[in-house]
Amino acid sequence: MKNFHRAAERLHLSQPSLSRHIAALEKEVGALLVERKSRHLALTPAGECFYTEARTLLESLKRAQILARETAQGKSGMLRIGFTMYSVHSVIPRYVQLLRSSFPLIALELEEIVSDELPDKVIAGEIDVAVILACAPRVGMLTATALTEPLCVALSRNHSKARSRTIKITDLKDDPFVMTSSNAGSKLNTEIMNFCCRHGFEPKISLQVRLQQTMLSLVNNANYVALVPDSMRQIKMDGIAFKPLIDAPLVSLEIAWSANNSNPCLDSFIQLFRSHNKD
Repeated sequence: MKNFHRAAERLHLSQPSLSRHIAALEKEVGALLVERKSRHLALTPAGECFYTEARTLLESLKRAQILARETAQGKSGMLRIGFTMYSVHSVIPRYVQLLRSSFPLIALELEEIVSDELPDKVIAGEIDVAVILACAPRVGMLTATALTEPLCVALSRNHSKARSRTIKITDLKDDPFVMTSSNAGSKLNTEIMNFCCRHGFEPKISLQVRLQQTMLSLVNNANYVALVPDSMRQIKMDGIAFKPLIDAPLVSLEIAWSANNSNPCLDSFIQLFRSHNKD
C-alpha cells in the first residue's frame, strides 16, 4: 500500500491518526520505517526488514492459536501406545491406520513392552493406552474388548503333528509347553490350564518366559509347543507351523487406559475405538 489515503481507509483510520501510529511504532523500534514522499509512502530498508519479520511472527501466532485449539480438542498432540507381540498383527495395525486417517495431526509413540509391565505403566501415566490380553481388574484402569479370537497351536515344523490340518489338544499331552509369565494377571495361562484339564490332562509347563519372541524362539529351536492367539498365524517363521486347534477356547485382546488420564488425544482415541466397536 503506497498511498496514505488508501492505507488509512483500509485501517479505518484518518490520515493524521495513521501518521501518529507509524511515528509511535518508529519511536518504539528505534528506526525510520517509512519514507514520506508527499501523499505516497514507501518502506525503508529497516521497514522492509521489520515488515518481513512481523508478518512471520503474525503467521506463527496464528498457527500457534490453531495448534493450541486443536490440541485442546484432541485433534493434535501425542498419544503413547504400549503393546505386546500378541497384538502386532491385529489390533495395532488396525487402530494405527484409523488414527492416521481420522486424526493426522496426532503423533503416535508406539512401544513394545513386556506384558507384565503394561498395566502399571498405564496407571502411572507412562503410556496412554495399552493393548493387553484380558487380565484381572485393576483399580484406576478402564478396559474395553478390542478383539476376541480362538487360540491356535505353535509348534516346530519337525513336530510329528506339523503336517496335520488341525490339532486336538490331547495330541499335545506329552509335549513340553512354553508359556509367557502371568505376573500381570493375564487370563491366558489360566484359560490354557483349564482347557487342558477339561480334556483330561495337565500340561507339562517346562518354561515360562517374559517375551513372546522368546517363547516362539523356543518353539522354533527347542521343540516346545505353545498356544497363542490365532492372529499370530500371520507371523512368518521358517521353523514354526501354526495350526488350528479343535474346540479352541477364545481369548480377548483389550485396550486399557487410566481413568485419571487427561490427555485430550486419549479421549479422541476412545471415541474412535467405540465408533468402530459398536457391536
